[in-house]
Amino acid sequence: MRVLELWRYPVKSLQGELLTEAHVGPLGIPRDRGWALFDRDTGLGLTARRAPELLFGAARVTPDGGVEVVLPDGTVTADDAVLSDWLGQRVELRAATENDGSAPTYEDPGDEQPDGPIEWQQWQGATGPFHDSPRIRLSLVSTGTLGNWDRRRFRANVLLDGAGEDDLRGQELALGEVELRVGAPIARCVMTTRPQPGGIDRDTSVLKTIHRERDGMLAVRAAVTRPGRVRVGDVLEPAAD
Repeated sequence: MRVLELWRYPVKSLQGELLTEAHVGPLGIPRDRGWALFDRDTGLGLTARRAPELLFGAARVTPDGGVEVVLPDGTVTADDAVLSDWLGQRVELRAATENDGSAPTYEDPGDEQPDGPIEWQQWQGATGPFHDSPRIRLSLVSTGTLGNWDRRRFRANVLLDGAGEDDLRGQELALGEVELRVGAPIARCVMTTRPQPGGIDRDTSVLKTIHRERDGMLAVRAAVTRPGRVRVGDVLEPAAD
């Protein structure tokens, strides 16, 4: 399998950046999920599980290593007041480097099915970059697994052109200069059903199908055992002994 696309998502749950190459470190692609929006009144981190409108904003890393958000109307900002007006609640754009080392808390509709009642539950994410779990630092999915589903629903860092990634679990692999240890599949949530820009409509059948046919899992996580650069076109192959 070859790298078809590389993605970085600077702000959690916002649209990301398509890259031609990326350095991959121990915590994944630097500045991937490097920022998140937090509710100033509750202290909870926001995701598109709770605030679906986040998926209609986009984030990009600035030349000085900061971040800016592009709102649906084209406004470019990193100002908390402007972001609060957009979302209709008081929010703060927070960098992962500003955290005190504790894991942030988010809200999740638990095991709720897409058309069922929502009972919001709180859960803790990862320390450091705002990944959902400390075990998800780099995520990979293949065109063979996605089939006709739009890859933007699943927000993986690496899109592979090939038959499927399900059998890679436990393998030591090389991708460009990077060496990876592939871990468990990734549990999917209601975010996969949310509408997004570019003609992605709300589709509850996505999550229903994943639960029915894939036990709720799609894509795999990977730990970085040797940092380095990855480029579009690099081949995923067994790591050298």
